[in-house]
Amino acid sequence: MCSIAGLQGNFKGNDLIKMLKLSKNRGPDASGVYLDDIKLNIDLDSFNDDNEYEIGLGHNLLSIYDLDDRVSPPQPVSNENLVLVFNGEIYNFNTIRNFLAKVGVEAEIKSDSEALLYLIDFFNKEDLVKAINASLKLVDGDYSFAVWDGENLAISRDPLGVKPLFYAVSDELCAFASSRGSLYEVGFDEVESLRPEHILFNWEDIAPAQHIYEKIDEVDASKLDKLLKLSVSKRVEGLDEVGVIFSGGVDSSILTLFLQEISLNKKLDITLYAVGTENSKDLKAAKCAAELLDLPLRTQIVTEELIRQHVGEVVRAIGDDNLMKVGVGLTTYFATRMIAQDNIRVAISGQGADELFGGYNRYLKSYAEGNLDWELREDISNMYHVNLERDDACAMLNSVELRLPFLDKRLVEYAINLPIRNKVSGPGDNLRKNVLRKLAFNEGLDPKIAYRPKKAAQYGTGIDKILRKKIITEIDLAQYLHLK
Repeated sequence: MCSIAGLQGNFKGNDLIKMLKLSKNRGPDASGVYLDDIKLNIDLDSFNDDNEYEIGLGHNLLSIYDLDDRVSPPQPVSNENLVLVFNGEIYNFNTIRNFLAKVGVEAEIKSDSEALLYLIDFFNKEDLVKAINASLKLVDGDYSFAVWDGENLAISRDPLGVKPLFYAVSDELCAFASSRGSLYEVGFDEVESLRPEHILFNWEDIAPAQHIYEKIDEVDASKLDKLLKLSVSKRVEGLDEVGVIFSGGVDSSILTLFLQEISLNKKLDITLYAVGTENSKDLKAAKCAAELLDLPLRTQIVTEELIRQHVGEVVRAIGDDNLMKVGVGLTTYFATRMIAQDNIRVAISGQGADELFGGYNRYLKSYAEGNLDWELREDISNMYHVNLERDDACAMLNSVELRLPFLDKRLVEYAINLPIRNKVSGPGDNLRKNVLRKLAFNEGLDPKIAYRPKKAAQYGTGIDKILRKKIITEIDLAQYLHLK
């Protein structure tokens, strides 16, 4: 996970530096800029460039990999006329690298950003958009990136919007960034979120031909276990330690179970992290599940004082004072703060399972009305701005990268097309997510975990109660919006 930013129009080099400074928490390890040429490992506090430019790209690095054959180098990266900044992970990195070697690309490729750069370059036949589309058909990952070919700027985002990308356009200046705040920092008031799979080509939005969540008539209902195990495995390849944001429910517990299986064949230290008020339902469930799974659990007891200390930075980070979003955001923030304290840089989260398998209580009404399949598809297509940008922003306050196995492209394509009866059995189904619960039980999870009723994070942790009864009676959360 990193931070990318860019400007096009009439600006000074220091404007780009301001954008990178504001998002430094997303990439504390190195910074680089492209301003006529590429400058790497710059010190943002001392770097000064008052010259005027028409195009600039910037990058803050959160280093995840430091292996013999795979590294996380500073960016931007370049090849001939292409310059690229990239945020995210390519899970089939080795496949892409092998493909490039087979087609005759003679380059030592050791990072995701280089793999994408050379892939686009290989397909680039004087049409940058076609080259990007051809490249992304081969890429399995979560990402946002921008590429400049000397004349054209193209910006894109992964199929579900797991990695954030915001942009703003005016007559004099256009900009993009991984965080809204970076765009506010250079004077924009109106900020847009780039839709998943879309390409912003010279600031014109180009939609994909088909979204991954669109309807497929038939699916094989026996594939869920294989797809989910593969998704979890891809997200910890190259890692030797990982944190799990853990509630003791079926979503986080089945992911943890599969992580345990992986750890039997490779070094992978797993630590669970739970958040809640003292005696909250989530904390009790997490302690019980951690004991049954025989894994270490760290807990954060949430108090009114703790929320008062941190609610402002969470509201600023998510750019919203909606109580539900703030409550969930605080949960993610406190969990990833513990993960960062343990010097772990990657966290696994169960986000997405409820939208795929019908977990929310509100889905019962849609079921009764015959609209559940439509609503699940709508929720998946809108997750990027409803949930994912919020969670990403709160995790990156602590420089921790979230990885979401339930939002693997192949898994989503499969799960969204499962028959509704596999998810919700009827209008009185108070458990829901039936196919996932059955899988968890069959894989060996204790029934107390596999069939624990759904409780939304802000309620299960007790955070929502503190926000409503203690915090908003005295504090207007809107005061924190757009503050630098």
